[in-house]
Amino acid sequence: MINKMKGIVLFVWSCWKLNLAGAMEFRLSFLLTAGMMMVNNAVWILFWGIYFQRFQVVNGWTLQDVMMMWAVSSGGFGLSAVLFGNAYRIASLVAAGQLDIYLSQPKPVLLHILISRMSISAIGDVLFALLIYAFFGDLSLLGIGKFVLALLVAMLIFMFFVVSIQSLAFFIGNAEGIGQQAFNGLLAFSTYPTGIFSGAGKLILFTVIPAGFISYMPIGLLRSIEPVFLAQALGIAFILTIGGSAFFYYGLKRYSSGNMMGMRM
Repeated sequence: MINKMKGIVLFVWSCWKLNLAGAMEFRLSFLLTAGMMMVNNAVWILFWGIYFQRFQVVNGWTLQDVMMMWAVSSGGFGLSAVLFGNAYRIASLVAAGQLDIYLSQPKPVLLHILISRMSISAIGDVLFALLIYAFFGDLSLLGIGKFVLALLVAMLIFMFFVVSIQSLAFFIGNAEGIGQQAFNGLLAFSTYPTGIFSGAGKLILFTVIPAGFISYMPIGLLRSIEPVFLAQALGIAFILTIGGSAFFYYGLKRYSSGNMMGMRM
């Protein structure tokens, strides 16, 4: 068992290194792609900075809280897309019958799929999150530890929410559209303070689209630890991880081969 786990860790590490090496082969393109994503995020930060010059508090949220919300959201998404980038392409792979290459190898199928691709632009999201935290975050050991935990929870929520939606392709065929729309909703709502929502809107953000567990991190974890919220956030991350994986493998039983020849080095 230990040797098997060690083999999987080495396999994952090797894939990540190869993905990064491939991205760095065209360095100018890599720098421009990652840089433009950082610029895109910076525009929103500028917007919030101008807003807070006129209004110091938004339903209890300060400028620092909003900056931390962006750090957690962009960092969580960035880590999921950099380390497990194929999560966002499962529907297209299923629809095109391109899973054969993963099924033919003695590796965990879902893990192999997830780590087989890296999003270059998402590296800009990760760097952006680290810069924002360096300027606005708590740089104590406790503060950094809480930020790392927030990033991990956000990453799992992003990744396995997307895996669950993308796995609908096993049942309805082309699910790329609904997968993209669901992801866009999760990403968009995770960058707005939960304090501006109420009633049914707030309920949806903590159930159907679990963006609230990401966007509330600056209040419920980074500013001060709220045990109930933290337990709920960890619980939803765990449920999505187990449920999303189980739903993928359940759908995989319905997969029809595309009869495609391929090889991975």
